[in-house]
Amino acid sequence: MSERNSVVRSLHDMGLAIWFGGSLAGAVAVNGAAADVADPTMRLRVANAGWARWTPVNAAAIAAHLIGGAGLLEANRGRVVTQRGVGATTVAKVVLTGAALAVTAYSRALGKKLQQADGVPVQGGTDPAAETPPELAKAQRQLAICQWLIPALTGGISALTAVHGEQQRPGQQASGVFSKPGQWLRAAA
Repeated sequence: MSERNSVVRSLHDMGLAIWFGGSLAGAVAVNGAAADVADPTMRLRVANAGWARWTPVNAAAIAAHLIGGAGLLEANRGRVVTQRGVGATTVAKVVLTGAALAVTAYSRALGKKLQQADGVPVQGGTDPAAETPPELAKAQRQLAICQWLIPALTGGISALTAVHGEQQRPGQQASGVFSKPGQWLRAAA
């Protein structure tokens, strides 16, 4: 059996990189560029067109990340249980991934509201104008928060992935595995 997990690791890492990078680029570039459109009634159309093109790519990236993550979890299940620290970072990654998925899904629902408001004057993709209807302005303000939460959460996942990589060093594995039985014995005493 191979000790390498290159395919699932690539799916995990590239999917996460695309999810993170695309979300950050969307917040900075897509929503920001919409504010540069001279006609305030066309600004949402510009932002919505960019996000509509990105959504299928983002969905594929998220799917790749989840498939890769599941594969890595399966491949490393023994370490998750036996090596000190690996279980905790795995739980933290799962929690952050769940939060990032929830915020991404909520952002998509907010984006659908904005798509239905084509022609409404706004300052930018996530910035309402004085004439923006209150319900739409509320959705834009919520989306303004979500657009920064997604890169923050996926960036956190990336940082924990780096911790997992460090935990795979031979010295980390040996000390982590050998210290775990001692912890169990002390807890039982």
